[in-house]
Amino acid sequence: MSKAKAKAKQMKGKMKETAGKTMDNRSMEMEGRGEQMEGKTQEAAEKAAERVRKETKR
Repeated sequence: MSKAKAKAKQMKGKMKETAGKTMDNRSMEMEGRGEQMEGKTQEAAEKAAERVRKETKR
């Protein structure tokens, strides 16, 4: 997954969390938080993979 897709997943999660708060829907709010965490994890994994690729090219 690319860093852009990971960021998009984080943004989608934030929107879902906000919508859940607005509608007083705890389930939707928590689902949004989960999506944000997934996106952050995927972004961190992509950054780590990028570092490995750079180091192995040296």
